[in-house]
Amino acid sequence: MNGSSTSVAIDDYLKVIYAHTEWQPEPITPSQLAARLGLAPSSVTEMVKKLAASGLVDHQPYSAIRLTVHGQDRAVAMVRRHRLIETWLVRVFGYRWDEVHDEAEVLEHALSDRLLEAIDAQLGHPRRDPHGDIIPSADGTVRRPPAVRLDEARPGLDGTIVRISDRDPDVLRVIDRLGLALDEAITVEAGESPGAGVGVRRRGGSVIVLAPSIAAAVWVAAAGEPTA
Repeated sequence: MNGSSTSVAIDDYLKVIYAHTEWQPEPITPSQLAARLGLAPSSVTEMVKKLAASGLVDHQPYSAIRLTVHGQDRAVAMVRRHRLIETWLVRVFGYRWDEVHDEAEVLEHALSDRLLEAIDAQLGHPRRDPHGDIIPSADGTVRRPPAVRLDEARPGLDGTIVRISDRDPDVLRVIDRLGLALDEAITVEAGESPGAGVGVRRRGGSVIVLAPSIAAAVWVAAAGEPTA
């Protein structure tokens, strides 16, 4: 692996580690990291050792992985690039939100800082990407709204959809077909039974039931909370 490909791999690892704890507090384990990256555990173990030796992560054998301050700064910079590019592809080139991730993975390593900041200015300095994930500011500041996953929300909660996970494009396509969107106001209905899905009442009064796997991809902020 040459220097350029090593740097790309490091950035990919740091982004996944960062994203894992972005909307929940538990740090990522080596096995979870391997699953997210689609790599063999042995390969991940070796890379994590290199990241630790470079001062980018803290990790002890058989324990979770945490970013150091240096690792956090580098991860946030890459996340900013990735999400700005996703937003640019959707707004300017008409990509669908389920198409942009892989394209952004390539472009984020090719665009100069100057072009990235020009894109940010052209877009009006957006604070969220097409999926509701926060775009860090140029100085690394991240302002994330307090939110809960829909499948963990209490019945009766009046809220607003603030994030829809982009991990699975098929889930995004299902949510598209249902017509759900960021910033939509919903009320969480009482569930009929465990595993039966999550019912949500929409503005017009209609109720739809989301399968558990779909509800687990949606984050809701209580009414009155800032969305970005």
